[in-house]
Amino acid sequence: MRISGFSMVRNADSLYYPIKQAIASILPIVDEFVLALGDCTEGDRTREEVLSLNSPKLRIIDTVWDLHTYPNGMENAHQTDIAREACSGDWLFYLQADEVVHEQDLDTIVSRCEQLLEDPDVEGLLFDYYHFWGDYTHNQKSHGWYPHEIRIIRNDPDIHSWESAQSFRRIPNFDGLTYRQQAGTSKLKVAKANASIYHYGWVRPPALMQNKRKALDTIHKGSDKVRAMYAQDASEFDYGPLNLCSRFEGSHPEVMREWIERFDWSDALREGGPLPKNRMRFKHEKLKYRIVTWIEQHLLNGRRLGEFQNYQLLTDK
Repeated sequence: MRISGFSMVRNADSLYYPIKQAIASILPIVDEFVLALGDCTEGDRTREEVLSLNSPKLRIIDTVWDLHTYPNGMENAHQTDIAREACSGDWLFYLQADEVVHEQDLDTIVSRCEQLLEDPDVEGLLFDYYHFWGDYTHNQKSHGWYPHEIRIIRNDPDIHSWESAQSFRRIPNFDGLTYRQQAGTSKLKVAKANASIYHYGWVRPPALMQNKRKALDTIHKGSDKVRAMYAQDASEFDYGPLNLCSRFEGSHPEVMREWIERFDWSDALREGGPLPKNRMRFKHEKLKYRIVTWIEQHLLNGRRLGEFQNYQLLTDK
């Protein structure tokens, strides 16, 4: 059995993505790791960071991002597919540039891959999620944050990245362009990986978090709209009151140790207190979402109300 790791990224260094840590977290269990590295801005050191892993398993594919051909976030899926198509494993392990796996889960993941390899019903493996917010001790469990997602798929040419690369779908006869299509597609049948993804996409110094938001909005909405959107916005991201998030009591992946030691923006965070009048509220701050979250967590044992699931969970696997 072979497992390939794959990912895509552009400007990970300048936008504070822990891509090196993401790759390192699964290098012990993959036979190769394929990275589609986009055309970074001048001075960005993503390539140097990744190459410092000094691993013979690593393969970089240089790419140029085309937001005109792939608008509305689809370039993320396109870049993901470029890396996926270059993989040779039986199972393909996808990590986004801000997603890390804990070393305590590696043996379990390999065991699940071995156990399910010859089961044709299983097209992928579903992971639980920790979504960290603001710092490394708060995470999002509120309604609207996905608690599970597919991160391992079979090496099947009809399985493609979908929409903005959050997940995957089976798309027979795919035209290679319309990553947001739904007609003619089908959700993957998945089993639980019995492991977690540690997602650090919302943990950055406030100024860099704002830059990351602008970069993502540009991919989804275009540069003209982004200029208008942020014309009157603050230069630094406001994480809001952290007491509206859950406290994280576990341990972080060991590969994140040095990265976490960089944390130096605690003075820009607040545990509670009033919000500025004109500040945009995030979903988890709004009363209706807080009520729904309380119902889900206290009355429904974590089951989500009206949650969209882009997979078919095989509960007997």
